[in-house]
Amino acid sequence: MKKSNKQVEGETKDPIYHFGFNKDNYKWLFIGLGINVLGFILMIGGGADSPEEFDGDALFSHMRITVAPILILLGYGVILYSIMKPNKKEKSED
Repeated sequence: MKKSNKQVEGETKDPIYHFGFNKDNYKWLFIGLGINVLGFILMIGGGADSPEEFDGDALFSHMRITVAPILILLGYGVILYSIMKPNKKEKSED
């Protein structure tokens, strides 16, 4: 039997629809991953050129101790939101 042009129940028109994710879920997922990567990048750095030097201001900077962990937690929150976000049901075309 051939399928008609009408949408068969259970199928979707969105080619990216996979395991409950749609374009909006993927968008939020990649935003959360970007925030996470930014947080980890801000956390690294501030190293000394020689092991005999100690730069406490660079090691214990406000950016590495406060801002970066907040960004990492925020990124994980956005990723969790993207996973748990319910999909909007498309209106059926009659």
